[in-house]
Amino acid sequence: MKREALTVAVLMGGASGERSVSLKSGAAIAAALRGLGMRVLEFDLPTPDVSEVARSEADIAFIAIHGGFGEDGRLQRALEEAGMPYTGSGPYASALAMDKLQAKVAFAACDVPTPAYRAARADAPPGVILSLADALGFPVVIKPRSEGSSLGVTFHKSANSLIDGLNAALKFGRVALMERAIIGRELTVGILGGTPLPIVEIRPRRGMFDYDAKYSDASTEYIVNPELPKAVADRVQETALKAHRALECGYLSRVDVMLDAGGSPFVLEVNTVPGMTERSLLPKAAAAAGIPFAELCRFIVDAAAARANFVSMRRHRRSAAS
Repeated sequence: MKREALTVAVLMGGASGERSVSLKSGAAIAAALRGLGMRVLEFDLPTPDVSEVARSEADIAFIAIHGGFGEDGRLQRALEEAGMPYTGSGPYASALAMDKLQAKVAFAACDVPTPAYRAARADAPPGVILSLADALGFPVVIKPRSEGSSLGVTFHKSANSLIDGLNAALKFGRVALMERAIIGRELTVGILGGTPLPIVEIRPRRGMFDYDAKYSDASTEYIVNPELPKAVADRVQETALKAHRALECGYLSRVDVMLDAGGSPFVLEVNTVPGMTERSLLPKAAAAAGIPFAELCRFIVDAAAARANFVSMRRHRRSAAS
């Protein structure tokens, strides 16, 4: 599959709370690929129905749909069933990373450090919710089980606001995740081609890196290669890569990490379709590693093409052997 001859379908939009961010990511990717001389087709998908994409002249689908079906494996499965190569992780890893409770189980199985947690269900009495928080110890964070961009995430120093926070998370599903809050530095590590990119530290002036801090608050600071002892920085990157592998992700992800006061990292989550806007963290880290945005997009397309060729060759060998 020659790169120069590729036609790339950029899939964006979706129907989740991250739709607006996805449209920005998709537009940036499409512009970068056109600048590289590739032919680009843009698709705003409201559902994981990829029939129109499959009927197009596209050789590869570049997934830029954040949250919802774009990251939970449904879109990836539909593309595989349609025989369309695509970027990023496969259905299994996508579903596992999107489900924060299942990801916690996978982290535990692979000795990936992650904050202590409990599942909080919609039908649980207030007394049970309080007992869960007491068992973890305040402060706690409550977040939706399967949502991104910090949508529905709240921080609680005491029980006073606990039920309101739970209700905010339950707007996105019947089960929420309650997690012991790690007080320290908020970091993220991009994984590209199985290699950790430079660490990015996030310093929100709002006190919490919520949706507004990510996408509209200009005062949020992003420090690439923050001051950290080398041993700590190495541990953060190694832990991020371990989390990426624990969920069996492909060649691309972004791992969010909290670093406590003692210098110990705790993985919060793995993003299999990282943001690709001008404010996004993966492009910032790639640029610090000497990979401009357009080259980052080229790498992602090339990796998808290489995987498609590998799968095709493997199927051909199996067919010949039979």
